[in-house]
Amino acid sequence: MSQKVYNTKTRRKEVLHPLREGAIGMYVCGITAYDVCHIGHARAAVVFDVIYRHLRARGYRVTYVKNFTDIDDKIIERANREGVTTQQLSERYISLHNEDMAALNVLTPTVTPKATEHMEEMISMIRILQDKGIAYEVDGDVFFDVGRYPAYGGLSGRKLDEMMAGARVDINDKKRNPLDFVLWKKSKEGEPSWESPWGKGRPGWHIECSAMSRRYLGDTFDIHGGGEDLVFPHHENEVAQSEAATGKPFARYWLHNGFVKINAEKMSKSLGNTFPIRDLVTSYHPEVLRLFMLQSHYRSPVDFSEGSLKEARAALIRGYTALQTLKEAKAMYKPEAIEASGDKKTGQTAGWDEFISKFDAAMDDDFNTAQALGHVFDAVRQINQIATAGKKASTPSAGAALDAAARAFAHFADVLGVFQSDPDEFFRTDRSIEVNKSGLDASWVEMMIAKRQKARDDKDWKLADDIRGELAQKNILLKDSADRTVWSVG
Repeated sequence: MSQKVYNTKTRRKEVLHPLREGAIGMYVCGITAYDVCHIGHARAAVVFDVIYRHLRARGYRVTYVKNFTDIDDKIIERANREGVTTQQLSERYISLHNEDMAALNVLTPTVTPKATEHMEEMISMIRILQDKGIAYEVDGDVFFDVGRYPAYGGLSGRKLDEMMAGARVDINDKKRNPLDFVLWKKSKEGEPSWESPWGKGRPGWHIECSAMSRRYLGDTFDIHGGGEDLVFPHHENEVAQSEAATGKPFARYWLHNGFVKINAEKMSKSLGNTFPIRDLVTSYHPEVLRLFMLQSHYRSPVDFSEGSLKEARAALIRGYTALQTLKEAKAMYKPEAIEASGDKKTGQTAGWDEFISKFDAAMDDDFNTAQALGHVFDAVRQINQIATAGKKASTPSAGAALDAAARAFAHFADVLGVFQSDPDEFFRTDRSIEVNKSGLDASWVEMMIAKRQKARDDKDWKLADDIRGELAQKNILLKDSADRTVWSVG
């Protein structure tokens, strides 16, 4: 099946035809490094991480570029407030960003360029625009002349004439019209600056992404991504300055993830509902956050709430419980017995190829993770069935079915970036987080489980049941196996 993507520019779903066979260049706008990352940053990061993973799994050689904006007004303002350099501030938040991404199991992109390391490319592009008469300088500031680019508004679907007519009077009287945007900004006294043909200054935000994407992906590349909020003006301005400079198409496919709402309200710093990632992963296993993001199609808005996280955690536990069952069932078989079963596509093994095909088809259809997860949890139910049957019938064919199930689930996990932990490790981490949240005494729980085990050994079933009931009242759930009892917090 061909890969389909929804192209923001054309407003329709299209078959992805890469510029180079078997290779894809993808650029995604990264963070402005002046604060910790929040749940909105997590959405974009997870969305494009999964897109990256899926394209690689389908055999594409993907060059994934995601930038850091490490100089702008917000960075300067905060650095001054804290009494540090802009570099010290941005490096701090880039480091914290990397920690957050690692917690969310987000793969490191192929290239992670910083704006301050690409001044030469930005200045070169601005000079090209100026030489073409599409950019103009006023007292050390350089602006893009939107009126010289008639195609402006093509990405966002806005008409230039209407934007011109509806534009409010701009307080910057240096501009020829209010829609013109800055390419190079003259530095104020004491601000970080770089030498340029127009004097000391620094780049505008939009030119950074144009220059860096061109540096690593060329004049024209396949996919440009980012949050829905970036369509206008940031991405619109990128298109204008890039195509005006090169005379070539910029990005061929534009992908944008939907907004994150907080309890049905718009997320904003003014409302105090941005929720830093590093705080959330102390309250929930990081995979809970990731699964929550994937339960909706990437173009749809998601409503972040305590209830939605609990639902994601319950789904995650259901998946890991199946994987634990699968692990225990597979342990009953010797590898040579599984291999001896051969590679015949019996009903037991061929069904897992079908699960993979359905999963891949959902991802091929504009990266539909919600539908793909539906197939994953169909597979979870099947795992529970075959694992139970496998424990009762230790045959090579049953072992082959378990092995096929494990391979299928490994594929799901690799693409989605969830269910990649050992089940025991997941439950330990999840339990530790929930224990800390609830204030439970883990040592008391372990003591009660040991007491219950002794009661079971003594065949005192009433006492064993009473202890289970007492633990259940405190939301402690027990799962007995042949050699141990595993507990979790419900």
